[in-house]
This record gives sequence, C-alpha cells and structure tokens, in this order.
Amino acid sequence: MVRQGRSAPGHRHERDGLIDPLDEIIRIEGGQVLATLIRLTGDIDRAEDALHDAIVVAADAWRRDGVPDRPGAWLTTVARNKELDRIRREARRAPKEVEAFRLLTEGSGSDVIDERDDRLRLLFTCCHPALSPESQVALALRTICGFTTVDIARVFLVPEPTIGQRISRAKAKITKARIPYRVPDAHELPDRLRPVLATVYAVFTAGHHAPVGELGGRVDFADEAIRLARLLVELMPDEAECVGLLALMLATNARRRARTDAAGEMVLLADQDRSLWDGAAIAEAAALVDSVLRRGRPGAYQMQAAIACLHGAAPTYADTDWPQIAELYLLLEHRWPTPVVRVNRAVAVAEVAGPQSGLALLDDLVGSPTERWHLYWSARADFQRRLGEIDAAADSYRQALGCPCNDSDRRFLERRLASLGREHL
Repeated sequence: MVRQGRSAPGHRHERDGLIDPLDEIIRIEGGQVLATLIRLTGDIDRAEDALHDAIVVAADAWRRDGVPDRPGAWLTTVARNKELDRIRREARRAPKEVEAFRLLTEGSGSDVIDERDDRLRLLFTCCHPALSPESQVALALRTICGFTTVDIARVFLVPEPTIGQRISRAKAKITKARIPYRVPDAHELPDRLRPVLATVYAVFTAGHHAPVGELGGRVDFADEAIRLARLLVELMPDEAECVGLLALMLATNARRRARTDAAGEMVLLADQDRSLWDGAAIAEAAALVDSVLRRGRPGAYQMQAAIACLHGAAPTYADTDWPQIAELYLLLEHRWPTPVVRVNRAVAVAEVAGPQSGLALLDDLVGSPTERWHLYWSARADFQRRLGEIDAAADSYRQALGCPCNDSDRRFLERRLASLGREHL
C-alpha cells in the first residue's frame, strides 16, 4: 500500500506481545482509505504518499487522544489535507498537479467514504486490459489489501524483484495511458470479467490462507472479497462465473471457525469439528451452484464451488463423495490446467485410488516452479508417509519447510516431521 522502504499498512507489529492498535486499524481500514484517496487524487503514488503522511500523524494523535469513532474517515480527511498542502507549496504546478488539486478540492465537502464505488473503481482500474494479467492481480493485492512485494511474491511463487517490477510497470502504464478510475460501462464489463474475478479470488485466498503470519491473520480480506463478489453479482447478474465465485468463497469460508484449534494450531479437514461450520453459508452456496449449473455453461469457479459444496454437504469426512470430487477436479484441470488444481486433484484421487495414484499425479510437476510451493511438498510427504516411505516423507517435509510459508503452516509441517521419529529431525 505504500512504497518500498516504508512500514506497510496492512501488517501487524507486536510490541511486548500485544498487537499495536494503530497497525490493526490500518490493516482493516487502509485498503478502503487508499481507494478513496486514489479517487480524490487521481494518482496511485500520490494517494500512497498522502496515506503515509496521515498514518504518521495518526501515530501521535491517536495514541495521545485516542482512536476516533470513524478512523477511516479521519485518515481520509487528514491525507487529503496533507496532499492539498503539498500542492499549494509548489510554486509552479504541472498539469498533473492542477488536476489533483481540482479533484481534491471538489471532494473536500464531505468526509463520507463511498465504500461500494471506491472499491469497485479501484478493482476495475487494477484490472484494466492494458495491464498484463500478472500485473493486474499484483497491483490489486498491493492497493486493495496493502500487501508488500514479499507477500505477493509468496502468493505468485515468484521472486520478490519480479513482483516489484510488475507493480511499478502497472502504475506507470496507468499514468501514461490515463486509465480512468471508474467502473466500466455495461458493454465493457464482459471483457474485464476474467481478471476481475481472478483478482477477487486472489484477495480471498490471501484472507483464507494468509501468506505470512498466522493462518487466519487476515480474515478481513476474505470478508472483503465476498463483499466485492456480491457487488459483482449485483452488477452482472447474468454472468454465471460471478455467481460461481461467490458460491465458492461462501462454501470455503464457511469452514473458517473449524480450521484452527483452541491454541490457534491448524486443524486438517479430516479432523475438523463440523458443528462449527456455517451451515447457512453452505446452504446459500449450494443454492447458488444449483442455480448457475442449470444454465449449462459450467466455468472454473462454478466447478470449484461444486467441489466446496460437496465437502460442505458431507456430515463426516468418511461420508465425503471423493469419486465425484476427483471427477470434478479432472474436468477442472482440462479447463484450468494449473499446478494448484493438479495438487488438489492428486489429494482427491489418493482418497479414491490410494496414495500411490496421488503421488503419480504429482510426479508430473517435478522440476517445475511448483516445487517452490510448500503445499506441493506437504502433499507428497503425506502420500509417502501413507505408503510407508518414511525417509522420503521426511525429505519432502524438509523440502516444504524450505519454501516460504506462514507461521501456522510451518508449525504444522514441523509437527508432521517430528511425528516420523527423532531420527528424521
């Protein structure tokens, strides 16, 4: 959310074991504030600078006077005033600064944050077709979520400098091409749909399975992604993949409370207390899936939603319809041949035909960039452990621990490795 070298809003810093309340507020409010500031300034870099200035002021004012009732509106007002002061200090203004001054002064009559429009504007700006697909998602994670380049590199499984270059090029392209900060007209929406849905799902994934810190440390991102998906369904009700994405996220997020135990440690699907699942969310997701599959145009998000609903419908792990899930993953891989789909398909196939069959599917990924993903190695290790190949499983767990992962995953992998025996530590 801010330029390299600054403490990025969206990250929590702990002091004496306590989460800094300012950092926590920025983590939750920062994306919305930045979206509004981009509208007011007409420039991403100016908006980031203004937000940073406001955060510096808040660090003193909030600790001295307490947090205001509407911290997001407070930050927006202070940031806007800081940017106005900066422009006024300049003796000669370039056309860009003149336009920024106009936008800021026109917006100075209200402190109301238009959450719906500003988030959608930012989402569609990040997903403009003039930007590459990789840059679209990276820029959205940076601006909407406040992720650092390190976080985003973990999501993409690529080196950090690559992400920095993507974001820099995307910002430069937006400025040079004068890409408008707006929700597209109706006739433009279909061409923008695929990157928008991919970006919303990336935001959800970052909230459902945080790339750094604790597993559920950014659940507000998952909530925000679901909110954005609902807005997209309202905007494009006839687009089946919008409905499919919403259903997928609802069914997946429904298991949130059961994914960690009382100590905050990860609980695998097979061991989760299903009474903690959100039955209403699962039912809503299932109804959405039924409604769109009847249209006869199954897309990738609809298939994934159907899989998530099959998990949600099973009263116990043993009752899971693994053959149907494996078949759906096969169809999904034909349409969307990604390493993540292959790993998930391998897990389902292993439940149907045994771990050797799952391992055979993963062998196709040997030597690929997927080997930078800890969950690939974790799946291999589990299959090898079930086959009695303990030395190989231990090596796979060590490979997984050598990959970037969040703290919850790391502790889980360490426990799994330790369970193989002291000689493998």
